[in-house]
Amino acid sequence: MDRLRAFEVFVTVVARGSFIKAADALDTSPANVTRYVNELETHLGTRLLNRNSRRLSLTEGGEAVYERAKSILEDMAETEALASTASLQPRGRLRINTPLSFGILVLAPLWPRFMAKYPEVELDIALMDRVVDIVEEGYDLAIRISRSGSTSHIARRLGCSRNIVCASPDYLAAHGMPQVPADLTRHVCLGYTYGATSDDWQFIGPGGERESVRVRWAMRANNGDTARAAALAGAGVIWQPSFLIGEDVRAGRLVEVMPGYRMPDIDIQAIYASRRHLSAKVRVMVDFLVDAFDGIPPWESAEGA
Repeated sequence: MDRLRAFEVFVTVVARGSFIKAADALDTSPANVTRYVNELETHLGTRLLNRNSRRLSLTEGGEAVYERAKSILEDMAETEALASTASLQPRGRLRINTPLSFGILVLAPLWPRFMAKYPEVELDIALMDRVVDIVEEGYDLAIRISRSGSTSHIARRLGCSRNIVCASPDYLAAHGMPQVPADLTRHVCLGYTYGATSDDWQFIGPGGERESVRVRWAMRANNGDTARAAALAGAGVIWQPSFLIGEDVRAGRLVEVMPGYRMPDIDIQAIYASRRHLSAKVRVMVDFLVDAFDGIPPWESAEGA
């Protein structure tokens, strides 16, 4: 027995005062209405309605069940209405996970614009560089910077960032300028813990050929800003995305090395669980970010972000 349907039928019979009128209202047959009420009485172990040829009346138990069932059905209708509205109107808390440096440098200036446009959405932003499980950890959306998408979630590409291999002028003056990837084995390198290539730095050569070199770490950090600070102080060679060190390179604080070689670009993506039943707050945020990064990314512009 579909108990929810049975309660709906019972409440409709009482409200309409007739099995036949209830059947018309529910677009079913009087026999089905009778069956649902009989099954509900059997399930509850009590008679709910007194029936005779002229009228229906509630038993004492029927009165209690009717009031409670009516309240439950009204609450369900209200909940469904709220859910339907939420799928159309962006509102409520939006939990976003984003990498630390990218979140501070690039995304933080965007949030006030979004908040002004969608005042009923409450942003709850967590900044961390590790990859989170957005479903298990309760996030609506995650921003990821990666050479590959997500195999278990929907990935919407927002843009890309170049990876730049560089060092400070002081470091290069003391240790020389590497010309090809193999030269890096004789240099001090500063690493990023969450980097996809770990100890092996991958390059694309002038002719498109792929080349890999295993470097020697002097320091490894799980945050790009830490590696950047060490490089600016002359501690070694780093690779970091252009959104983090592009301005340093443009200003000459860091110098790009091996200009004939480059690392593969990395994609910046919005990750969310599913296209089905996508809430309005997630949809408008993804669209907002796509529009914000349309064209030349701010970190690639001479004017910066």
